[in-house]
Amino acid sequence: MAKPKVSVVVPIYNVEKYLRECVDSILAQTLKDIEVILVDDGSPDKCGEIIDEYAAADNRVVAVHQANAGYSTAVNKGIDMARGEYIGIIESDDWIEPDMYERLYDS
Repeated sequence: MAKPKVSVVVPIYNVEKYLRECVDSILAQTLKDIEVILVDDGSPDKCGEIIDEYAAADNRVVAVHQANAGYSTAVNKGIDMARGEYIGIIESDDWIEPDMYERLYDS
């Protein structure tokens, strides 16, 4: 993939209940030229399996697994891996509007 317009980093820990809604809202963005970096921070639930499913199904998704090191370490890992022109961070228990990144990028 060429350099994406936006890299979206999602630090993940113990949010199995909300994770699919979060990732689905990112992948449904009207701005399609994005990279989605899902960082599993050693979550004890099924988050690791879920992000692997997304990575296998969509080439814009990168699944990262690490031992639990805390929120800031997970965010920094994603930022270090990001290749986008811009970087966004989404909390794993949130969802975003479909045109959020297109509007931000165009601004």
